[in-house]
Amino acid sequence: MAAPKSETSTRPLIPIPGDYGLPFSGAVKDRLDYFWFQGEDKFYKSRMDKYKSTVFRVNMPPGPPIADDSRVICLVDQKSFPVLFDVSKVEKKDVFVGTYVPSTKFNSGFRVCAYLDPSEEKHTKLKQWCFNFLARNGKNFIPEFHACFEQSCVEWETDLANGKKASLSAEVQQFAFNFLLRAICHQDPAAPGPASLGKHGGPDASTWALPQLAPIVGNTGLPHAVEEAAFRTVPIPSLLVQNKYDALFNWFKTYGKEPLDMAEELGIDRNEATANLLFFLCFNAYGGFNIFFPEITGFIHQFGGPELMHELHDEVTKAVAATGGVVTLGALQNMPLLRSVVYEGFRFKPPVPYQYGKAKCDFILENHENSFQVKKGEMLYGFQPLVMHDPKVFERPGEFLPRRFMGPEGEKLLPHVFWSNGPETEKTTVQNKQCAGKQLVVTMSQVFVAELFLRYKDFTLDIEGTGKGSKLFFHTLTKA
Repeated sequence: MAAPKSETSTRPLIPIPGDYGLPFSGAVKDRLDYFWFQGEDKFYKSRMDKYKSTVFRVNMPPGPPIADDSRVICLVDQKSFPVLFDVSKVEKKDVFVGTYVPSTKFNSGFRVCAYLDPSEEKHTKLKQWCFNFLARNGKNFIPEFHACFEQSCVEWETDLANGKKASLSAEVQQFAFNFLLRAICHQDPAAPGPASLGKHGGPDASTWALPQLAPIVGNTGLPHAVEEAAFRTVPIPSLLVQNKYDALFNWFKTYGKEPLDMAEELGIDRNEATANLLFFLCFNAYGGFNIFFPEITGFIHQFGGPELMHELHDEVTKAVAATGGVVTLGALQNMPLLRSVVYEGFRFKPPVPYQYGKAKCDFILENHENSFQVKKGEMLYGFQPLVMHDPKVFERPGEFLPRRFMGPEGEKLLPHVFWSNGPETEKTTVQNKQCAGKQLVVTMSQVFVAELFLRYKDFTLDIEGTGKGSKLFFHTLTKA
């Protein structure tokens, strides 16, 4: 007998495959598979193979006892995944990190914008405020980045000259953090002053963010039993990082006058604005740059080598010849290879791998082959690295292809790049949950690669550790 058709889809309507197992133990089994027995990629691929489907039911970490409900409908293809952006169908309230919600004590007791649904009035105010202060300071970002990046270059070159390791990972923590705060608040966080963060700003931000992500990230380097007990048994108390947060909060309250004044003009409480500004810059923006800058450097080294590096160096050098030898927005427009490399980095390993949304109503969900009935209240989850490797959209998806997004055919692929919680070709607004700083992230990622190859012709890297805990060091740097 032929499979039934849904009323709103030409694809066969079938039950969503998969199950959640027995109460409690089923979630624990999936969690152990995810972190220890299979690992992240095999966890998804084994279930895709088992169910012959890119849509299936499964438990997502952290699972009990830290989460109230770990049951999700998993989406790992380009056709089904975009429903997570459709706020008419899914609610984005308190789903920023998935099936659990860190305590608001990590953020001065406030539900910051990342946890708000667009239907909430406060979301509109906070996101509009973010647009406003980013726009006001747009001219500052590239010059401040250049200044901070140059300082790190001096550190790398000095370390190499002295026979020491030149840490890419550690210096990214410095310049990614410093340029953001200098551009928005017009104060160097390392400069002497009553609330100075010294050189601890970036590391302190990372330390504060870690407990909020640790239950779902895993691979901390600790023994398995210790990691499970420490991060996925009981909620991690904010008290453990309170001193780091207090130092960051005090800095923003002291030096963030311009953006905080703008917030009050919109009717936002100043303390709440401070907590959100801290989250915007130290969690969202800095966190993303801290992940992506080393990764894109590693991809260029691993998959491109000297040939790609020399091509990037030549392209950057020629493009900045008309702009006084400095990187500008105009110069970036004449770097098509560099632009494609950055987009391929976002596709190959998206800096935000997980997306969640809770169904607001009953609706029909489609993947490439079938359609499925989703019920109101069910949690949907998408694992973006597999979505960005969908072979029905991307040719040779498992390869890093530097020229993938060049030319007219490459441009056609941009709507399928979802790193920002929305298609790359769509605009972020107060009505959706697309990253408020989407364009800033793309631009500054291009600036990072441009600055790197304006100063250096090529480099080699040493990598210590594996997976999410790996650290990158420059082994050689060839100056231009």
